[in-house]
Amino acid sequence: MSDVDAMLARGAEIAERETATLLANTQVSKTLYDEAVGTMPLGVGSSFQAGDPYPIYLDRGLGSHVWDVDGNEYVDGHGGFGVNIVGHAHPKIIEAIEKAAHTGTHFAVTTRSTILMAEEISRRFGLDQVRFANSGTEATMDAIRVARAATGREHIVKIEGSYHGHHDAVMFSVVPNSDAIGGRDMASTIPMSTGIPKVTAEYTHVVPFNDAAAFEAILNERGSEIACLILEPVMMNIGICQPQPGYLARLRELCDQHGVVLIFDEVKSGATVAEGGAIERYGVRPHLACFAKALFGGTPGAAFGGDAAIMDVIAHGGCAQQGTFNGNPLVAAAGVAALTQVLTPEAYEQLAHLGSRLANGCQKAIDEYGIPAHAVDLGAKGCVSFRPEPLQNYRDFLETRPELFAAAYPWAVNRGVFMTPGDEEQWTLSVQHTDADIDRYVDMFSGFCAQLAG
Repeated sequence: MSDVDAMLARGAEIAERETATLLANTQVSKTLYDEAVGTMPLGVGSSFQAGDPYPIYLDRGLGSHVWDVDGNEYVDGHGGFGVNIVGHAHPKIIEAIEKAAHTGTHFAVTTRSTILMAEEISRRFGLDQVRFANSGTEATMDAIRVARAATGREHIVKIEGSYHGHHDAVMFSVVPNSDAIGGRDMASTIPMSTGIPKVTAEYTHVVPFNDAAAFEAILNERGSEIACLILEPVMMNIGICQPQPGYLARLRELCDQHGVVLIFDEVKSGATVAEGGAIERYGVRPHLACFAKALFGGTPGAAFGGDAAIMDVIAHGGCAQQGTFNGNPLVAAAGVAALTQVLTPEAYEQLAHLGSRLANGCQKAIDEYGIPAHAVDLGAKGCVSFRPEPLQNYRDFLETRPELFAAAYPWAVNRGVFMTPGDEEQWTLSVQHTDADIDRYVDMFSGFCAQLAG
């Protein structure tokens, strides 16, 4: 038996033992699941929240910690799938929400706070104009529609293995559906969901990440038909996969040459990897960019925007972009407080400190125990991927060891670190995390590596 095979065998033993412990410690969650599954498919409000055999249901959060319905306390590394960079129950966010609740949470009319939020997003990310939505899915859906309206073209290009929400146009080549469709190597050709018209596939084309030549090839073949390229400038649906030097700039150059709209999906990276998101961190400005999650102080908001000449199709080009709750005063007030009072330059210095401390601690354990993995530090975001070398594209992700993650997840939760339940996700730190929280995480992970090494 090889060293890797022996480690995988120990991982399977750890996963079986720790999962049994986890289930024993979450019996109230099981009771809630048995109740919820009668009225909600899979017992959850979104399929991404489902668990096997049931999910953990949370009861409350405060600062950097959360408590489940069984009373178990955790350091929160989940972050609401990347939303809670402000942490839980931050006083500035509570104050903003309480004020909005007392003065009106909804009018379906633009308010002063909506305008202030648009101005702050424009300033922070260098956008000419902004419109609001309610989720990342809506933001990417609207941005693609605007791109199609501005160019008069119908085809789009996306990156293999990326997730941009659950509207039909982008539900192709998405990682989390891979097991359901028969394997992780099949995700490039099959839609993520049933119920998508077959004709949709004719308008969505897929190219690898970090491969500008592949994108150039499809432009040379049918560039006059392509309205936009949508991509996460740093892929966060396969752990974390960063762009190679010059890649994003070359994409922008190719899009300009062919009249294609470059759309950055910054739903995960916006306000987490830097104050100005990936646009700031990697120094490339797209034509349009999409945001949600971390920008709105834990409330359900989203936005997209960019070049005025492109956004003008909303005002003068007949392009519909609407929504009863778009920019509502409750979400806008929480967002303004988050971006102007909480996520300050000093906050990003602290997030950089915490993120470096966590990633370096994990990497030290990986090196000490010879684990086939690597740690990534990216501001408030980071992850451990069970592959020795950094990822450059989705196909590299296929070489990771999901069996090791299956052991790492229950190990972490049983030791008081609440994490996302998929190996394609990341940790999200908040401004309320402390060095002690990070050390608790590192100690937990170091113990796992020691057990895995045998």
